[in-house]
Parts: sequence; C-alpha cells; structure tokens
Amino acid sequence: MKDNKIELQDLNAEAPMLNKDDAGEDYDPHLHRDVPDATSNTQTLVHLLKGSLGTGILAMPQAFYYAGYASGVINTIFITFISTYCLLVLAKNQYILCKRHRLPMLSYPISMKMALEEGPTYLRFLSKIAIPFVDGFLIVYQAGICCVYIVFVAENIKEIVDALGIQWNVKVYMVILLIPLILLMCVRNLKLLAPLSLFSNVITFLGVALIFYYFFKDGIAGPSERIAFNSLANFPLFFGTTLFAINAVGVVIAVENNMKTPKSFNMVMSLAMTIICVLYAVFGFVGYLRYGESCKGSVTLNADQTEILAKCIRGIFALATFISYGLQGYVPVSIVWGTYLSKVWEDSDYKIYYEFAVRILIVLITSAVAAAIPFIGLFISLVGALCISVLGIMCPALMEICVLYKDKLPVLTVIKNLFFIIVGIVGLVVGTWTSVRDIIAEYSK
Repeated sequence: MKDNKIELQDLNAEAPMLNKDDAGEDYDPHLHRDVPDATSNTQTLVHLLKGSLGTGILAMPQAFYYAGYASGVINTIFITFISTYCLLVLAKNQYILCKRHRLPMLSYPISMKMALEEGPTYLRFLSKIAIPFVDGFLIVYQAGICCVYIVFVAENIKEIVDALGIQWNVKVYMVILLIPLILLMCVRNLKLLAPLSLFSNVITFLGVALIFYYFFKDGIAGPSERIAFNSLANFPLFFGTTLFAINAVGVVIAVENNMKTPKSFNMVMSLAMTIICVLYAVFGFVGYLRYGESCKGSVTLNADQTEILAKCIRGIFALATFISYGLQGYVPVSIVWGTYLSKVWEDSDYKIYYEFAVRILIVLITSAVAAAIPFIGLFISLVGALCISVLGIMCPALMEICVLYKDKLPVLTVIKNLFFIIVGIVGLVVGTWTSVRDIIAEYSK
C-alpha cells in the first residue's frame, strides 16, 4: 500500500563526491552508480505500480462523487499528466545536477538545496532552509499516510465487528491497535519486513479484483442517474484525494536511483502512470455509478456488513494496510532519527533506547492524530492537497527554473513552470482549506 516508497534507499542519504579527475567533461552519473541488486525495467515498473496502488484507490469513488463522473475522468487524466510530468522534471533536473557536480546520485532534499544555490539571486536565500523544508514535508506526508492507515484499519475492523453485534467506537479499535503497531514499528531491519510487504501487495491486488466483482455483482446505475459535473465547491476535495492516490513522489527518486538502466526511466515511468491512470479512472467511475452519493471515504465501507465476501474484502485490506504501516513509518523514522536526532546521541550508551523511543513516539503521534480526525476521505484529501501539491508539483517546477537558470532559461520554460507552481499553490491553499473546513463541519454535526 504505497509501501515501496521506503524499501529502496534512505531518502536523505547524500551520495559521495567522486574525484573530478576520474570523470572528465562528459561525466555520466548513470555510469558511476554502484547499486547492488539493481532493478530491471520490469521490476521498476512493478515498484512504481505498487508505489501508487494503495488505500488512495479506495477513495476514488467518493472523489468522483465530489467531481461528477465526466469531470472525474477528465481531471484524473489531467492530474495524472501534471503529476507524471513534474516527477519526470524532478528526475531530469537531478540528473543535470549530478552531471554538473559529478555525483552518481542525489536525494530530493539535497538536490533542492543545490538547485536553489544555483538559481536566481533573489531565491538563493531559500537554499538555507531547503533541506529541512523538504524533509519536513516528507515527514508530514509519510506520517499522514500512517494516520490514514490507522483510520482505515480501525474503521474496517469496526465494520466487521459491528456485524457481530458489538458496537464500539472506532477510537477503541485505534487504542487496541497501539501495541501491534508499536511492535511493527520497532522492527529496525527492513529486510525482515520485505516478505510481509510482498504478501501485502499480493492481497491488495486480490482485494481490488474482489471489489470490482462486488461493483458488478448487483448491477450498477447508468450515467444518466449520476451527476456528470458536480459543484466546483467540492472539486478541491477531488483534487486532494486524486493527487494523494496517484502521486508517488516518495518512491520516484529511490526507484530511479536503483535502476539497472536508468536511461529507460522516462519510458517506464510513463507506462506505469498510464496504467495507474486508467485503473484509477475506471475504479472511480464504476464505483461512483455503483454507490452514487452514498460513496464513503473507503469504498470497502459501502459493502453490506452481513455478507461474507464483504467481510473478506474488508479483512484483506485491513491486514494489507496494517502490514504497510511499518514500512511507511520507516520514512519519518529515517529522517527524524537517522538525519537529525541520532547525531545528538551518537556517543550515548543508551542510543538504541532513544531510537526505540522515537519509533514509539511516532506511533503515538500518528494514532493521536488519527483519533482526532477519524474521517478517512477528508484526511486523504488533506494530506494530498497539503503535501503532494508542494513535493510533487511546486518543488520540481521551482527546481527546473533554478537548475536551468545558468543556461539562459527559455521564456516558455519559465511560463510552464510558473503555471505548475500556481497550480500547486491553488491546490495547496484551496484544497487544504476545503478539507479543514469539511473536517470542522463533521465535528459540528
């Protein structure tokens, strides 16, 4: 469930500087990468598909309700195009920076800092905060995914148990999940979680297939019975949800850095995002036709609680999502602890205990936030609008302006990137405000 974002490498590991005398003017970063177990194009495609296929897809029917089925299809394609293009821009400009500075690879935060240092004079002061800024949004993004996962697992368990006649508040299940989540988060070696990750991905695909069966089992309504273009007031919720579901900014650079033939990345990335776009558009379209305005934040919650198949679907996704929590939680741990706090206690005899304290604290914080905002659809929209607008759209566009600034930046390139920055700002402000507004409205009911 968006889990391979953190399987491939530490997002903040700075690549070592090579001796310039070893490189020459025609230095190609791709030829200087020493990557054990590099992935083939097919394996990279699978990683990218897994990176985008997660709980977000289950919110697409509700997203289509916010937009309308025609608007949903059109704008899913539009958002996928913007996301794909900006991620390709990010990879391209990181390559330029690597070539310019004779480095085999770079992390996202460091490449953003280097780009700002080489950009227009009036932007260079931002380079001082670039690393903590990008790190901060990566932490919020990944922690937000963890919060979504907690809400998702708790709500689906509640639906299963409710059918047995036990009526507990969803927050009770979040408390019950604390100990298992802490144990999962305290697994420090990712290799131990890899088999669980594979199992999670297999049952996720199985669950999606079962939901498609469930959509058609009792028939679906025709388009004439649904809204083609819904009110613009709800569109920001569609934007945030779809951006969260489709964009895999956390996995892109890690996957590209781990490729055996990185020059094929653009082709593989475009193919992966085309498949994701079609799958998500079809899933959202059919799910909205099936459930209409009753679509919930996770479509698994729409199924009849008493049916065995529905319980199986909920159980499958709850288990897959629970497993993925440990993998998603690795990113905020690797940044908070690996990049910052571990240096503070470098020589302490209790260093390992401090690390476990950080891991437990992250579980407690994400659980507390999930309990405070137990509205999965609105939470997904909030995380998408707040984080992906910045990491997946605005930063890549700003990076390209800065990286190409030395080379007499073409006017069309400036206009194009300013357009993306404006889209990101509008998505950030309007999407976040709309999500927060609706979350407050839910509490006032």
